[in-house]
Amino acid sequence: MAYTLTVLETNQHRFFEMLPKEWQDAIVPFWDAYKDAATIYGFEEDGNIIAGGIVFSTCPPDLFYYKNEAQQWFDKGYLYIGFLFVSEMKRNHNIGTIWLQQLKAKLPKQKFWLLIEEAHLHHFYKKNGFVLAQTLTTKELTEWLYLYQPVE
Repeated sequence: MAYTLTVLETNQHRFFEMLPKEWQDAIVPFWDAYKDAATIYGFEEDGNIIAGGIVFSTCPPDLFYYKNEAQQWFDKGYLYIGFLFVSEMKRNHNIGTIWLQQLKAKLPKQKFWLLIEEAHLHHFYKKNGFVLAQTLTTKELTEWLYLYQPVE
């Protein structure tokens, strides 16, 4: 099936409902404060949102601990990709890759950055053109910062 990346303007709540509970807790209570600096892009199938993510132009609420460092990437013209999620029933169908490809096609000159907490995602982002830029370690967590720069 062919998917078309769309801005989820009127059905944002359906995207949030798809997310794991801990992700919902990290974004839903803050959404009104961030919605003007963020865009939710998603794929719909049969009236259901099957994948999506949020592109932020300012530090999202789940990164407050990293706010000063994050601002450096925004100042360099990068946008942050957060809350990228594919519904469990649609995993292993290349939908995450298609989402990233279409986002990059929609914003062809845009640079992106993101953070991952799960080591098994390294290969996914590398195969999609992202480069590991930094490892961030706190007492409780290790995260990896990836960058994407379009080929000029």
